[in-house]
Amino acid sequence: MNSQQELIPHLFRTEFRKITTVLSKLMGIEHIEIAEDIASDTFLAAAESWPYNGVPPNPTAWLYNVAKNKARNYITRNHIFANKVARQITHETQESQAIEIDLSDKNINDSQLQMLFAICHPTITVEAQIGLALRILCGFGIDEIANAFLSNKETINKRLFRAKEKLRTEKVAIEFPDETAIRPRLDAVLRTLYLLFNEGYYSESQNTILRNDLCLEAMRLSYLLIENESTNVPEVNALFALMCFHASRFEARKDTNGEIILYQDQDESLWNKALIEKGVYFLHKASQGSQLSKYHIEASIGYWHTIKADTPEKWENILHLYNQLLILEYSPIAALNRTFAVSKVHGKTIAIAKAEKLKLLDNPYYFTLLGELYKDIDVLKAKENFKKAYDLARTKADKQVIQKQIETLQKTP
Repeated sequence: MNSQQELIPHLFRTEFRKITTVLSKLMGIEHIEIAEDIASDTFLAAAESWPYNGVPPNPTAWLYNVAKNKARNYITRNHIFANKVARQITHETQESQAIEIDLSDKNINDSQLQMLFAICHPTITVEAQIGLALRILCGFGIDEIANAFLSNKETINKRLFRAKEKLRTEKVAIEFPDETAIRPRLDAVLRTLYLLFNEGYYSESQNTILRNDLCLEAMRLSYLLIENESTNVPEVNALFALMCFHASRFEARKDTNGEIILYQDQDESLWNKALIEKGVYFLHKASQGSQLSKYHIEASIGYWHTIKADTPEKWENILHLYNQLLILEYSPIAALNRTFAVSKVHGKTIAIAKAEKLKLLDNPYYFTLLGELYKDIDVLKAKENFKKAYDLARTKADKQVIQKQIETLQKTP
């Protein structure tokens, strides 16, 4: 860190979530907000102390000690001994120093994974699951979450409050589900991490740092699942591989002005080769199971997109994978993406017919794709579709890309 002003926000992002999850696990899910308050008060203490007394030699250890003391004082003062905490304290003494608050790396990781399963409980909405993951497990502020969802603080605060209340009333435990429940709950966890990554990768926010952080946090939490023996299963490895492949192209997707660079125009030298290799490694690990998930197929599609050469083999494989994906789990967006592969394998005329059957009339990418497919067939129809895409586009960056396409076509005789 270059300065004290940068150090505290950096530590807040990395350590707030750790303190919050460990204290929430200790006190129970009904006390999540208390855990958040204690963690926030810890950083407030640092902000008040460090400018005058200097940054301690080990800032993280200082934060942990302050958090432990604040938690012990709160627990002792408010007698949260009745349930879970009481069982961790000897009958001989109930002095505050007897309360063990374990902020070891292992307990932090275990607590974060257990919290991940807790907030992905089926009784709360997917949007709330992602919001809680961002707040509790990623250390995002309410402003950042509102930015990520293109929403406002009031809406986000209400959403998170309702979700926490639901977890309280359902008495959801911060623990790993038993063997009979872990599979459906793991599915929900993976869906949340998948959507969290997409919030960053396909974000409509103009905040580049935020977009990067969303993706990195989804990858960090996915890797925690891989490191845990009970959750290190093929689907998890496949999802992580998918994230690696997409993240490898992150730096090449936008120029210095924040404008989107289309895949075919990206500078391949900016692709992160180490992440591509990591993706290949985890995709290979994912192949060891007998069950095929959508993450396996999407990761395989992602792999073929790390090969820039426009070969028949590449697009035939991508088309085959999209066919599998649509059989396994149909979605209009996957069907739309498939039509581009169809154009590469069977030609644009057939692809246009396939695309127009989808009738995704409120989706800007539908009209963008049609505009692209019509460019060499009917310039007027191409312009018409790009103009519809422009009207539907929700971000300045998307509108800039579409406008360039329209301007190029206007120069066409």
